[in-house]
Amino acid sequence: MNMRSFRENAYNGLWKQNPGLVQLLGLCPILAISTNMVNAVSLGLATILVMAVANLAIASLRNFIPYEIRIPVFILVIASLVTIVDLSFNAWLHELYLVLGIFIPLIVTNCIVLARVEAYAAKNDPISSTIDGVMMGLGLVWVLAVLGGVRELIGGGTLFSGIDMIFPSLSPIQVFGDGYHDFLIAILPPGAFFALGCLIALFNWINMRAAARAARRPKPVTAVSDAEAASAG
Repeated sequence: MNMRSFRENAYNGLWKQNPGLVQLLGLCPILAISTNMVNAVSLGLATILVMAVANLAIASLRNFIPYEIRIPVFILVIASLVTIVDLSFNAWLHELYLVLGIFIPLIVTNCIVLARVEAYAAKNDPISSTIDGVMMGLGLVWVLAVLGGVRELIGGGTLFSGIDMIFPSLSPIQVFGDGYHDFLIAILPPGAFFALGCLIALFNWINMRAAARAARRPKPVTAVSDAEAASAG
């Protein structure tokens, strides 16, 4: 895999084909688990692990999987990886596991994972497929982190609430002080839709500004040979 392909995969996953803002896949966990940054990023990192290893496995086995049964095989591989992640959370991050609840097993049905396995890993080499899975997962993580951070900050005036479930020596940051009056709608289901809608609007505005700047740039002048000029005349 050359550097150009790596940059293209990174740009597609993090921005151009962002699963949360462009493809609008996996909205159930995006909306439900982004009540704070810790929960959102934790689920996102679990999804990255599943996506990367699933893409690697399918890309390595793609020539041995009959086309007619590819979807059941893909789901079986993804389910096996999710089971490992689920048991690992239960064993080593039990408090966080209880908070995330059903959303860890539901990674099996996450459209982002199956879509990348079907659209990319089943048609490309293992290294490119693994990088694609990581970049698509990172694209999801930054969306979850922004949503979780904004909702937590507006809703409770804190950041990193629940970080002690992962690192017991750390504690949440009280940004607005103890006198802050919670804006509860931000951490309720309607707040998830409002926050995601605003984030999508901002994302589209940035893209429109970038396209407008690109259109205003002067186009490079190419030299025309005498023969081409004569033929054009």
